[in-house]
Amino acid sequence: MKSFLEWFRAGTKVKRWIFLIIVGITLVCFAFEQVLTTETINIKDVIAKIIITFVVGFVCIIIGIVFIQKRNLEILIEANDTNTEKRKNAKVNIKSLIFNRKVYDEGPKVVVIGGGEGLNTVIRGLKKYTNNITAIVTMSDYGEDPSRSRQILDSLPIGEIKGSISALSEQEKLMSRLMNFNFKDDRLKDLNFGDIYMLAMSEIYDNISEAIRKSTEVLNITGQVLPVTLDEIKICAELTDGTTIERKSNILKVVSEKIESINRVYISPSNCKPAPGVLEAISEAEAIIIGPGSLYTNVIPNLLVKNVAKTIKESKAIKLYISNIMTEPGQTDNYTISDHIRVIHSHVGRGVIDYCLADTADLIPEYVRRYNMEGSDVVEIDSSKVTSQGIKLIKRDLACIESGLIRHNPDKVAKVIMELIGNELKFRDLQNDTEYLLIDSVLKNQKKYIAKLEKRNKKQKEIVKKATNKVRGNKKAKSKFATKYEERFKSIQNSDTQTIENRKIAEEIARMEAKLNKSTLKHKSKEK
Repeated sequence: MKSFLEWFRAGTKVKRWIFLIIVGITLVCFAFEQVLTTETINIKDVIAKIIITFVVGFVCIIIGIVFIQKRNLEILIEANDTNTEKRKNAKVNIKSLIFNRKVYDEGPKVVVIGGGEGLNTVIRGLKKYTNNITAIVTMSDYGEDPSRSRQILDSLPIGEIKGSISALSEQEKLMSRLMNFNFKDDRLKDLNFGDIYMLAMSEIYDNISEAIRKSTEVLNITGQVLPVTLDEIKICAELTDGTTIERKSNILKVVSEKIESINRVYISPSNCKPAPGVLEAISEAEAIIIGPGSLYTNVIPNLLVKNVAKTIKESKAIKLYISNIMTEPGQTDNYTISDHIRVIHSHVGRGVIDYCLADTADLIPEYVRRYNMEGSDVVEIDSSKVTSQGIKLIKRDLACIESGLIRHNPDKVAKVIMELIGNELKFRDLQNDTEYLLIDSVLKNQKKYIAKLEKRNKKQKEIVKKATNKVRGNKKAKSKFATKYEERFKSIQNSDTQTIENRKIAEEIARMEAKLNKSTLKHKSKEK
């Protein structure tokens, strides 16, 4: 009885539609009563009292039923979306009403291929829409020396696996701490919990691929993580002068010394087989996302595994490449978006990309300048060259500042992906399908959340501007975008001065942000 009464509490937005249905039933009953009790019926009475009353009542019933069903789905989605403040502060005990997480299993099937923080950013946003996420990552140490924990346990490199598992977890920060926890006790010193856990699962199931798949059930995470191959591979880079590099950490050093660029990358052995489930996941996907991430060490190596690129080309899914916001020193110096796509095509051929998503955010110059000091720059959007390669270019404001770094906003990226899938479902006339309704409902909630993020970003930009003016004595600095290379060369020539100045700006920004967060917390406590 208590659960039933929960439907009528404030905030459910169900009572209005119940009332509308009752009004409709009343009008229909009144129309029938007129037909049965009126002795003589004339045309005016039939039109005014009976037909119109009946039609209005019937329409009210239909509208009430349609909207109450729509609201039921929205409540269910709100119940599952535990990451939002709306859900955390919800007054209605939704779980006791209609909680059933299986509806997320009917969400779109999305495959994300890549590695590193770029891939984790994408799946962090997608998990709010669907359970059907497959993260395909490289299980390799790139030829680097294994960690002390791996040496002791003689285990495979699962750094990318651990990162993706954490990103798919509802308690992401806690899961990340757990997976990367290094024991300090003398009995287990230098051992990593994630390595121990995965080794135990591998021994239980006698198969690392099955162990990773079962981990998604044991750890109760959204979606699944698959290694692109179970073979131990090396990712090798060949420079334009023929020099071969077999260690990722050496790429920047060798490129700088030889003043050469990367000609191509390849994996060794070259005939490694994809892990079980990889090709099936790609074939069944409704959307295949490539990137963002290091072009030569995260993105392309996955596509070079036998039959992976071929299966992507044969798939009818939406194929989206998410371009990096910044170039990577020693790998993609001075690369434009079309250069990134051209390199992918040169390695695996055309047909793996239909759409390209590019960031058009107004980046804060002070943060961009920090990247310039390390030899990185904003990736230029050369639209005409992208479209000339047969790629549809999507431009969106996607960037955000996270711990002083320029990153893709996971919610904005996921929103674009879901809009693409939703448009495809509309094209196929599937607007009433559960999958479309799920996407549509979450998108409405996310739009409100993204609007709040935009307000916060605006405040952050104001803080950075005030902090910069304070440190520089309110001197107006030239825009980095107006004097692209000139500003970069100057910053390099005056590196010591610039470093000191940037440090002062960072300290001032941290102080002002702390002050803003403190005032926000006070405001929230007063509201409560």
